[in-house]
Amino acid sequence: MRRIIGIVAAFVLMAAEAAAAPSRPNIVLMMADDMGWSDLGCYGGEIETPHLDCLARQGVRFTQFYNAARCCPTRAALLTGLYPHQAGVGHMTGDDGLEGYRGYLNDRCITVAESLKEAGYATLMVGKWHVGSQPGRWPLNRGFQHYWGTPSGGGVYFREALERRKEVFFVADEQRVEFPEGRYVTDLFTDQAIAMISSTVKAGQGPFFLYFAHIAPHWPLQAKPVDIEKYESRYNVGWDEVRRCRFERQMAMGLLPPGTRLSPRDKQAEPWDSLSADRRRELAHRMAVYAAQIDCIDQNVGRLVSALKEVGQFENTAFVFLSDNGCSAEGGPGGFNRDQTGAPIGTGRSYASAGLEWANASNTPFRRYKMSTHEGGIATPLIVHWPAGLAAETQTGQRAATPAAAGRLIHTPGHVVDVLPTLLELAGATYPERRGQEAVTPCQGRSLAPMLAGRPAADGADLPRSFYWEHEGNKAVRRGDWKAVASASGTWELYRLDRDRTELVNLADENPKQLSELVAQWQQWAEQCGVVEWRKLQQLRRRKQGGDTDR
Repeated sequence: MRRIIGIVAAFVLMAAEAAAAPSRPNIVLMMADDMGWSDLGCYGGEIETPHLDCLARQGVRFTQFYNAARCCPTRAALLTGLYPHQAGVGHMTGDDGLEGYRGYLNDRCITVAESLKEAGYATLMVGKWHVGSQPGRWPLNRGFQHYWGTPSGGGVYFREALERRKEVFFVADEQRVEFPEGRYVTDLFTDQAIAMISSTVKAGQGPFFLYFAHIAPHWPLQAKPVDIEKYESRYNVGWDEVRRCRFERQMAMGLLPPGTRLSPRDKQAEPWDSLSADRRRELAHRMAVYAAQIDCIDQNVGRLVSALKEVGQFENTAFVFLSDNGCSAEGGPGGFNRDQTGAPIGTGRSYASAGLEWANASNTPFRRYKMSTHEGGIATPLIVHWPAGLAAETQTGQRAATPAAAGRLIHTPGHVVDVLPTLLELAGATYPERRGQEAVTPCQGRSLAPMLAGRPAADGADLPRSFYWEHEGNKAVRRGDWKAVASASGTWELYRLDRDRTELVNLADENPKQLSELVAQWQQWAEQCGVVEWRKLQQLRRRKQGGDTDR
């Protein structure tokens, strides 16, 4: 009798645990383009991002999460769980005939969409693809069932911008479509995302995975007039004051270690007060347009959240948000203006960038920018929100109504290669060993799911991890709190990031053994991944009389 009672009790406990556990979540993976670490309100910014801030308050934020320094490499790593060179996208979309530099996802990698589709997910994508521009290498060829966006790149917000960016085009699944007159691309992408989700849920096609890859806020500066107007006078205080205020908020939020120092203003940037009134007015307007682009992303996050609630899917949707690289300083001090029509900056025919100084503010408190492997180039916000999955368990084993995650900061370092294994674990999917006839390169990332749930890491995951970077000769390796980093034209530097997150005190001379070990470790990784010295790659391109200019 006791044995029978024990068996019944075990079954009751298993049933209770099953009832408490959430079903497989829907997943929304959203990525901004060229957005700096401090641009969101929940990372210290003054740009109004209430919807993303709300997701952060009710979810978790990572304070030391990394991308791969630039657009295409980050997208390749995000989708595959491999370092960019392993996936065939060591630089951009040009094909250099080298395994690590084909400019498209190779057959030795598996995408998160391919794995989730195999696990019964509906796989959807909107936005910028940029990991294979030629037909046959688009999203539907890599596991997505529906796609609306641009395979070839960005740089277009209004239809008029296509008059300049003639190489950019839009497709629905695999058929070219016209960009509607009078529409703004961020709104348009969200329309398509909502339509895909609604039809998927209505058809009862199981949980869905939506990869939403924004064009914004990548240059050119183009935004809706009503959004620009909101910020038109906000940046009259200048970049020095914006950086100071952002840094103060970051420290108050606990995003940075105690004792962190704000990096000095970039040497190429002039003090704001030294500029003429006309120059300050023009530069403040540029930042107002940039802020408007991010504001519009957030507005559309709100629209997407509302749509998920309307179809009863919000509570069990895991929402992940990050940026593909640090803010761009392209155009240098003052930014560029390549427009030849006389169109005001911010409109569809204008073609301008915000410039180095505002990028320096967007990447507060760090040094450097997009393409660099210093923190300003590779640090990204990461927000994860999943009400049904991040809830606390009570002492009785029931799941609490209030998420345990609410507002929690995760200070453990992570990398974009961790996204794929994390999503697969949340979905109960597996990473395959083969793709067709090809053996798949082993995943380089590690699931962050235990951290999201507030549980201890397993399988020795508490040991110091190593992360690696290379882009255009800029290289870095981080192991634990130590980071070795070198610009393409410079020597290796060494930093202790737990004490010096802004990389102000170079410890290379004091710790030559530590530096030597890290450099040797990076070299071994580079050889394994097929990294080619940037100078040699440029020479190869010159011999072929070609090159990749797509940014």
